[in-house]
Amino acid sequence: MSNHSLTWHVRCLVRMLMVLTALLATVLPLRSANITVFAAASLTDSLKEIAAAHEQQTGDKIVFNFCASGPLARQLEAGAPADIFISADEARMDAVEKQGLIVTETRRSRLSNLLVLVTMADSPLAISSPKDLVAPSVKRLALGDPKTVPAGTYAREYLTKMELWPGVEKKVVPCENVRAVLAAVESGNVDAGIVYKTDAAISRKVKVVFEVTAKDGPKISYPFALVKDAKQPVAALKFLNYLAGAKAGEMFIRRGFIVMDSKTN
Repeated sequence: MSNHSLTWHVRCLVRMLMVLTALLATVLPLRSANITVFAAASLTDSLKEIAAAHEQQTGDKIVFNFCASGPLARQLEAGAPADIFISADEARMDAVEKQGLIVTETRRSRLSNLLVLVTMADSPLAISSPKDLVAPSVKRLALGDPKTVPAGTYAREYLTKMELWPGVEKKVVPCENVRAVLAAVESGNVDAGIVYKTDAAISRKVKVVFEVTAKDGPKISYPFALVKDAKQPVAALKFLNYLAGAKAGEMFIRRGFIVMDSKTN
């Protein structure tokens, strides 16, 4: 083959590559989507891991708004744009459903969790059970704000059931979400805190002194649903299906969650 012929072939190849690159540049943005997910703070680590796997598979981008479920529900009620809502309790999901803000048919309760009592890893206080919280030596107990944070609501429900709430109510330091409770315990600003088992598992600065069994504790449930006015309903449903699948289930379990149902991706 002559040099002229070789040069011509190279030029054709370069042109073809340029055309293909231009086509991909116009097609890929149409196929990818930005999915906005409002999710309970306790799901931060697990959802980020699962989203990364989904993004790699689909090209879609998952944008999270992590917060306590109460404030998230109020944001939706105020018209904040979102595609998916994941609450840490059924009550907040019920509230937005009653206002017609979610697609009821897509709602499913996917996960559960357990409550644990934690202290600083090197705490000198003799706390081994919730009953010890009423002792004078325990002056500050961090909880998610029971009015807005499901973890706090669950904790108050449990302490009330155990007839301990009257003895600890004045000691409670309400926090904006369960991760804030964990941070308060880690810093030593409180003597103890009640968080989810999954949150305690991510910190080396705290120790679990008591775990509330599923039998004795409140029924903890995380419902997922598509937001009615979702801007990316097709992509959001695809992500919801991924969250409901076996692969995501394995990731949730690895993080300490209890998976209540599953299906194959």
